Amino acid sequence: MYNPFLSSMMLAIESQRVIQLRLVRLAWGGREGQAEAQSMVIEKVHAAGEAMMTLMRGGSPETVIARYREHVAANTKRLSTT
Repeated sequence: MYNPFLSSMMLAIESQRVIQLRLVRLAWGGREGQAEAQSMVIEKVHAAGEAMMTLMRGGSPETVIARYREHVAANTKRLSTT
């Protein structure tokens, strides 16, 4: 059985790592910091648009949460390797 509360909590926990990694990148500044700030805003706008379209097409909130978790995992991987 799917538990939306658990998925939401996992998203919150997983997001903390991305926030930590991004804050470090922003604190270092320079071109990488500026690029990360721009990327962060663009990604958030795209993810919100994607979530809106999913819900408008009849998708479930669980689908939206799962997709956000995919975005978070990709960002964690990208920010951890550089």
